[in-house]
Amino acid sequence: MKFFDNGDALTEARGFFCSGVHCDVKGKRDGKLDLGIIYSKKPCSVAGVFTTNDVRAAPVRYCEALIKDEKFACHAIIANSGNANACTGRQGELDTKKMASEVARHFNIHSKEVLVCSTGRIGEPLPMSRITAGIRDAADDIIKEYDGAAAFQEAILTSDTCTKSCSVRIKASSGEITIGGVVKGAGMIEPNMATMLSFLTTDISASNHELQSILAIAVNQSFNRITIDGDMSTNDSVLMMANGNSGIELKNESKKFQDAFAHGVETICAALAKKCVSDGEKVTKFIKLKVDGAETEEGAQKVARCIANSLLVKTSWYGSDPNWGRIIDAAGYAKVGMDFAKVDLNYNEVPALKKGEPIVGNKSRWKEIVSGKNFTITLNLNQGKGTGEIWTNDLSEEYVNFNKSE
Repeated sequence: MKFFDNGDALTEARGFFCSGVHCDVKGKRDGKLDLGIIYSKKPCSVAGVFTTNDVRAAPVRYCEALIKDEKFACHAIIANSGNANACTGRQGELDTKKMASEVARHFNIHSKEVLVCSTGRIGEPLPMSRITAGIRDAADDIIKEYDGAAAFQEAILTSDTCTKSCSVRIKASSGEITIGGVVKGAGMIEPNMATMLSFLTTDISASNHELQSILAIAVNQSFNRITIDGDMSTNDSVLMMANGNSGIELKNESKKFQDAFAHGVETICAALAKKCVSDGEKVTKFIKLKVDGAETEEGAQKVARCIANSLLVKTSWYGSDPNWGRIIDAAGYAKVGMDFAKVDLNYNEVPALKKGEPIVGNKSRWKEIVSGKNFTITLNLNQGKGTGEIWTNDLSEEYVNFNKSE
């Protein structure tokens, strides 16, 4: 497997086209790209994983309903930024269907062969006259086969500071397949996904069931391991399309190749998830938080989330203060039966606690580690075999200033 960081990603898989245009979703007339389309002439099998929030936006519910059909196939995804089309009532549902039907009209396909995604501010109706004009322009760019992969990546951004993409190529017995992926997301990031949209394309041939199984595992090992600010969004979606343009069928390949393909999807999702954390709103540090030795996997993950979402912990990281007392406090209110007298805590490989006893002679080394841009904290409860891992970040005063008003 060959990994490629950044790049066009989605159009590197054969037979996929992208576009991104400005249609002024937010009415600011700032020229920002805010609407994009992914398109394949061949129908695609599809997999999707969505937010677990009880409040789900109209486009999320629309996509969920379509993907429930194991025979579902699609040609296109339409996505806009600047407006989430969430909590918009019956009109939001109608607008979602209108977006799909407009894309379908331009490509001469059925509206139920189009998936719809939105991201942005909650509770405001979409400016449909501008949206439909944007769909016309975006479809026209694809019909003319303009190279719009980079434009699509820009069009889905909200508070992100940069585009995020990667791809992998994997050799099969009869050729080569490509998997490309992009993501947007920088705030409202919490396990069980985030205020994020992620799209993957591949030119392999695979059934919806095969893709869904692989994508669900990959998301659980990546996007469900990240937290920036502890908030879960209404619009989170990860969608994967496979058009078969490589001529290679997953089910006909060896078990070794099938495992390599699954690993490729996991690699893409993990890389994109880490890019989200690194580009978190006004963050300065990336932290890998590992919890070992819990009685259960669920318990380990609960401890990791409590630590990673603690405002006291996150602000101390911003101040380059190791302050392990805040970490232990947060681990304790996870209420998994932690026995402090058994706990080990390391900053990278440097011990801070050993069986509940502080290793005070290492204090200057803890400080040096936490002053860096990337570090790992490992907490071992020494009570079982359960493990958990979260990728997270610090929290700065700039985050408050950035988010105090939209």
